[in-house]
Amino acid sequence: MAFPSSYSPVIRTSTVPNPNPSNKLEASRISSFQPLNRVSVQSAVGNIHRQQKWPVKMVSAEVKRSDSVVTLASTVGTSEVNDKRETEDYEKVAKELENASPLQIIDKALEKFGNDIAIAFSGAEDVALIEYARLTGRPFRVFSLDTGRLNLETYQFFDAVEKCYGIHIEYTFPDAFEVQELVRSKGLFSFYEDGHQECCRVRKVRPLKKALTGLRAWITGQRKDQSPGTRADIPVVQVDPSFEGVDGEIGSLVKWNPVANIQGRDIWNFLRAMDVPINALHSRGYVSIGCEPCTRAVLPGQHEREGRWWWEDGRAKECGLHNGNIKQEEGSLVNGNGNSAMHINGTATVYDIFSRENVISLSRSGIENLAKLKNRSEPWVVVLYASWCRVCQAMEGSYVELADTLGGSGVKVGKFRADGDQRAFAEKELQLVSFPTILFFPKHSSRPVKYPSEKRDADSLVAFVNAFR
Repeated sequence: MAFPSSYSPVIRTSTVPNPNPSNKLEASRISSFQPLNRVSVQSAVGNIHRQQKWPVKMVSAEVKRSDSVVTLASTVGTSEVNDKRETEDYEKVAKELENASPLQIIDKALEKFGNDIAIAFSGAEDVALIEYARLTGRPFRVFSLDTGRLNLETYQFFDAVEKCYGIHIEYTFPDAFEVQELVRSKGLFSFYEDGHQECCRVRKVRPLKKALTGLRAWITGQRKDQSPGTRADIPVVQVDPSFEGVDGEIGSLVKWNPVANIQGRDIWNFLRAMDVPINALHSRGYVSIGCEPCTRAVLPGQHEREGRWWWEDGRAKECGLHNGNIKQEEGSLVNGNGNSAMHINGTATVYDIFSRENVISLSRSGIENLAKLKNRSEPWVVVLYASWCRVCQAMEGSYVELADTLGGSGVKVGKFRADGDQRAFAEKELQLVSFPTILFFPKHSSRPVKYPSEKRDADSLVAFVNAFR
């Protein structure tokens, strides 16, 4: 998603003016709904008495907090739902709503689940979900995971959203003892060395699991274009495949993904049209925003998820909150041209990338010999890659262009597939940390030079090679 260079977002701490219903919105896919006045909400109220899990009647009340339930309603009003709990075919519902607007989908979700559903708010573009919920005119709840390591700007954004919409975000925190044990045993930044999954499990996944046990459904901001390798098959609604709801069993929680089919640029068109608060980090090149140590701005041409856990390879760009929607790379391999791998007798046939006449494919023995030479007859530039890696696939064009540019110059251009059985060797001998890794083997030096930048356009790669010629 390219953030418009002409747009400088500013956090707004005052209530957004009521939209004029007579004006046509330029936001994407708002359907025939007209904006409504923002809901004015009381911040303190009495007790909710739940005699049954279903139906739920929202009344002017304040809920007692519980460690295992997301408790405080973000907006308070009266909402009645059917007395009889129904068994729903959500695959059928997903097909029916496949072409519906986010507003229609959220309206359907709020109508069906009342106070037993909540919006998961991450402090990034999820404000669009809150705005759509407001436009329905129905009461809604919002919860968020405070990992304890968010950016200052994200906390400021939370505060601005609460003031703008007159809501209370229901914060969920990680278990203090688990965080203490992790930090005492492995330090503050262990994820840079052994991966982010353990820290995310303590600070995000387990707190989310606890929060969801108080709900029958939740609303997420997942989009198919956020991470094509892992989120390409997200339906607009589904039975949650990973987490349990209030009934305490798999299948007891419904997951709504109302913007699954929306492009990132259209989300931003909607946010601009509605003049809502946004995270100030977006104006500094941040697109996908998580914890401060694990998030950074992306460079031009990079996918938004490359700003998350950048020290890891392309298959690890998930924290675990949506594991049930992850599309396994081995079962859906894609080549550099976007063609799916063929399956014969249940076995995936892996298409290779960088397959061009002027790009030389090196075997294990070939690159070992190249690395051992102290006086090469000609310099080499070699990419260490994995065919399944989306980042490698994305730079195929620029690397082939590099090979074309260097043709006849005396510099050889090669590739070495460094995943699978070759990964340990590449990490030990070839400085591999993540895919892709680009190495230049000078003519009169035994040690290769690692390309230090994430600018993978052809001009930047040519400039790197020319610096050593």
